[in-house]
Amino acid sequence: MAKARYIMIGGFLGAGKTTAVLQLAQLLNQQNLRVGLITNDQSHGLADTSLLSSHGFPVEEITGGCFCCKFNSLVSASERLSKDKQPDVFIAEPVGSCTDLKATVDYPLRRMYGDNYRIAPLSVMVDPIRALRILELEPGKSFSRKIVYIYRKQLEEADIIIINKIDLLQPERLQTLRQAMDRHFSPARLLALSARQGRGLDNWLSAITQPLSCSREDLEVDYTIYAEGEALLGWLNCSVQLTSKSPFDGNTFLLDTVGVIQRRSRALNKEIAHLKITLTPDEHGQDIGVANLVGSDLSPELSHSLQESLKTGQLIVNLRAESTPDILRSVVQETFAALQQNGELDLKVEHMECFRPNRPTPTHRLKSLQPKSLAGGGRTAAS
Repeated sequence: MAKARYIMIGGFLGAGKTTAVLQLAQLLNQQNLRVGLITNDQSHGLADTSLLSSHGFPVEEITGGCFCCKFNSLVSASERLSKDKQPDVFIAEPVGSCTDLKATVDYPLRRMYGDNYRIAPLSVMVDPIRALRILELEPGKSFSRKIVYIYRKQLEEADIIIINKIDLLQPERLQTLRQAMDRHFSPARLLALSARQGRGLDNWLSAITQPLSCSREDLEVDYTIYAEGEALLGWLNCSVQLTSKSPFDGNTFLLDTVGVIQRRSRALNKEIAHLKITLTPDEHGQDIGVANLVGSDLSPELSHSLQESLKTGQLIVNLRAESTPDILRSVVQETFAALQQNGELDLKVEHMECFRPNRPTPTHRLKSLQPKSLAGGGRTAAS
């Protein structure tokens, strides 16, 4: 029996990973390959799972910590998918604030489960606007130093760096970013694509199905800075039952909701890392609307549009920002109150959780399996 391919796609919050996962899964389906998806979050109620499931893919969700800290849960999820769907390819999307994935996920999978899976090179995806700001190539809102530390560590361990959303950049800005990535994060292979438009996916698929010509040194990570950086991020997940007295345009509602949260966050000078809201009508089967925001001073976008108006539906809000959990809760509760002011809509919160991520404590942390001549003889900060 052939080994299933295991593809892991990392990258910071708001990089467009879920859209890329969906497009890659659809491309693999077109090649008559069965695909199983694994999503990941620090808590329950993940918008990504709703989106991917709405397209008919089997999805397992790992909650309560990143893959590195929930390694056994990750393996169990893979085994459940294997038993139920027998995927030819697994695509796993870790939490967007997680790094050190090669030592804590990639290498343990290779060493302990190499007979079951062919582990693809690690792809790390970036939003180009965020990358230009963090690398100080352009002005604009960014994050505190310790959060930037996590961002850069993600890129330092990448086998393949994917510049996503190239439809947002003029050629000269893309070239500036390419040159900076080559300068700071070599020897990672650099690719550019637009997951939303489906451009560049074939080159990416080719890259992750071929063996590496060279490998990174083992990543040096200061887990104190890493933990303190994650703790600067507040997380909010909530699910809401939405009811209207008359049919309404769900797409307009999604953008309005994002807009209110954005304005309230900007007034408090809180930088949004990623806001994702899904709306699933109760009456229209697999229809779904998705709105995103990846920066407090950027424009919201509707990445998936609802096809019909609706009267009732399920709303899921995932908000990650450099802020305290209490502030995020207040912002979202005030937003819901504002949306109900005209008396047409009723929003009943079924679940809301606001928190900071716990200190990362990996189940395993292994050194590279590559010979020193290939891996560069690097050392880990822990093993």
